[in-house]
Amino acid sequence: MRNVNYPIYDVDRHFYEPPEAFLTHLPKEYRKEFQYVQVNGRTKLAVGGVISDYIPNPTFDVVAAPGAHEKWYRGENPEGLSLREIGGEPVPSDPAFFDGAAHLKVMDEQKIHAALFIPTLASVIEERLADKPDVIAALMHSANRWLAEGCGFARENRLFPVPMINLYDVDRAVEELEFVLKHGARVVGIRPAPVAGTKNPMEGRAPGMPEFDPFWARVNEAKIFVMLHVSDSGYDKINRWWTAGGKGEFRPFEKDPFAETLDWMGRAISDTLTSLVCHGVFDRFPDVRVASLENGSSWLEPLLERLAMNYKKMPRAFKQDPVASFKKHVFISPFYEDPVLRICEIMGDNRVLFGSDWPHPEGLSHPWDFFKDIEDLSDAQAQRVMSTNLKGLLEGVRD
Repeated sequence: MRNVNYPIYDVDRHFYEPPEAFLTHLPKEYRKEFQYVQVNGRTKLAVGGVISDYIPNPTFDVVAAPGAHEKWYRGENPEGLSLREIGGEPVPSDPAFFDGAAHLKVMDEQKIHAALFIPTLASVIEERLADKPDVIAALMHSANRWLAEGCGFARENRLFPVPMINLYDVDRAVEELEFVLKHGARVVGIRPAPVAGTKNPMEGRAPGMPEFDPFWARVNEAKIFVMLHVSDSGYDKINRWWTAGGKGEFRPFEKDPFAETLDWMGRAISDTLTSLVCHGVFDRFPDVRVASLENGSSWLEPLLERLAMNYKKMPRAFKQDPVASFKKHVFISPFYEDPVLRICEIMGDNRVLFGSDWPHPEGLSHPWDFFKDIEDLSDAQAQRVMSTNLKGLLEGVRD
């Protein structure tokens, strides 16, 4: 372990939302769209009137232990255990899994100076309510207001909860952005996917389209950054198109080799970033910065190669070199099993961010273990990845 004399900034930490996060400020006319119901003695979530198993235990009274799935994601599973088997027995939820003040105490114990604080269950909303944009907006505002009142968006200038915003109605999105900015937000999240809010899923709109410029203009002006965290982006439709006639629900904790190899995660983030580049967001708004979190990096080089080739084929279609634009505006948080040095070589070590994913089971049980995965980085590179890069984003630094 190298000597560390700088504060650690963790870009990917989570909280598990209690029911009140969504329900406290949700108008009564929308309550039937998001309900906690009893099914055979267990609490389940009904979204849009349909029972969801996307998150099997939506109250999070017990959860898989932090880091319990690490061996699975490192490919260390010679016995062929299922994800559930390799994760072991669930553990009771700790206050730090829900509460900002308790989470800060754990950060002190883990020697983490500052971190993003990212919702978990919120990722269920947009895909299942895609044809009900008013409900999506109401649920997100309710959760954002609950965060603002209970934790704040910059607690002790160390813990930075991430409010989520849906872009369907751009005026309403800007209104929500103004609300969270007023309460101190330094980052906002949007789903890496076509913008939800149309009755026909084939009529989706890319988030980089000019119609969403008022949102990007305000982000640009405020010098906050936008988080693109893995979510249910709807890409499991491709798996179900091949195997189940389009029926069923995406269940991220039930692994299948065909579905995993189709790369529901990499395609979603790759396509979203392609929109921001090819539809000109970075041309129109030079101070916009986006961070890809918990999407890994296996998609990165192929995407940059495609952008480079298309620039050669259609140079007049781009206002600037798309690869250079990508590397200026996009930050990547790799998985611990990814080749971090290679990502630094591709993007520059000033565009790579450390994220522990604590307390999720697919993350690290001990965040500082990430240092073992970057032993081939120089001390200066490690400091940028573990500290300087996220610190700069939170402070509005632009280079």
